[in-house]
Amino acid sequence: MKIVDFQILPVAFPDPPLRNSTGVHEPYALRTLIKLTTDDGFTGWGETYGGSQPIESLQAVQEVVLGADPFSLEALRLQIPEPRTYAGLEVACLDIMGQALGQPVYNLLGGKVRDPIEFAAYLFYHLDCPARGECLSPERMVEQGQALVREHGFTALKLKGGVLPPDEEIATLRLLRAEFGPDFRLRHDPNAIWSVETSIRVTNALEGVLEYMEDPTWGLEGMAEVNRNVNVPLSTNMCLTAFEHFPEAIRLHSVDVVLSDHHFWGGLRATQEMAKICETWGLGVSMHSNSHLGVSLAAMLHAAAATPRLTYACDTHYVWLEEDILVGGKPRFTDGYMSVPNGPGLGITVDEDAVARMGEDYVACGLTGRDDVGYMRKFVPDWEPLRPRW
Repeated sequence: MKIVDFQILPVAFPDPPLRNSTGVHEPYALRTLIKLTTDDGFTGWGETYGGSQPIESLQAVQEVVLGADPFSLEALRLQIPEPRTYAGLEVACLDIMGQALGQPVYNLLGGKVRDPIEFAAYLFYHLDCPARGECLSPERMVEQGQALVREHGFTALKLKGGVLPPDEEIATLRLLRAEFGPDFRLRHDPNAIWSVETSIRVTNALEGVLEYMEDPTWGLEGMAEVNRNVNVPLSTNMCLTAFEHFPEAIRLHSVDVVLSDHHFWGGLRATQEMAKICETWGLGVSMHSNSHLGVSLAAMLHAAAATPRLTYACDTHYVWLEEDILVGGKPRFTDGYMSVPNGPGLGITVDEDAVARMGEDYVACGLTGRDDVGYMRKFVPDWEPLRPRW
């Protein structure tokens, strides 16, 4: 079996004006879809980040991919050392392998240890947008949480913070705790925008409120200093994002929970390897999410199903997606869970007409990368992405 066709398909889709520590989301989110076809007619799909840089990285390895055997993943990985470039290609190859063998991807990863998969939905402060209005206060955030729980049944929520002054975000989380009760799991992610001193103060103020605090401050040393002075577990998807970061993170005890993300760790099998290291050193594992489509969602579900150490609910940004590229539309959450596709490969069917429409939107929107800072300056002309801001 050989790969004989390699298509790189940039797409854009609507994104609300969601706030974060660096600015605000632009009207379109960008992704890059990967479509591999073999000489015996199998087609595999992968997905990675959007914009010009990921496209150029994939274009640079086309000669390596064409003619390769999708089953020879280690040989392919050795020729594509950049994990973020390899990750989407690995998913597409696993999709092909599963179809050829009549097996779901989770069986190629060792088999399911859980199904369905539990998720924690993102809460976002946001600017005014159709159907949602504006959410820039603790009270409005409680309403947002109520709506997500009512519609999808979540019992875990993550606040994307670093937007309002710290005391207002403390008030937000305390209101959420009062609304949802003592057993509901809450997380806070200010994206490393606080000083060490502010991180310690806020985290201690939220002891008993949070399941964990994610990336309150920047860097392994800063996180370690916070960790020495709080009793709330610390998690990350910013300071420990590659295998070479583990020795220093473990030496310093910077974090307690690592958020996996196959897009930057180097694929689904690398995610399992990362989780095994966490198991060895007593670190917990959750899963990060960003503005992605259904191909990545399916890959994440398979990885979560087959990774024993991933015991925390996975983060999900998917509730903010207006439309997807999957035949049958967006999969639904039930009581905060989503079932793993059981068909061969990823177990999904991609609507190529929808891909084509989103491809046209990519050209029309004119964006070539994500720029939360630049878009924020349309609303606040003198905006600067200060770190630390507080």
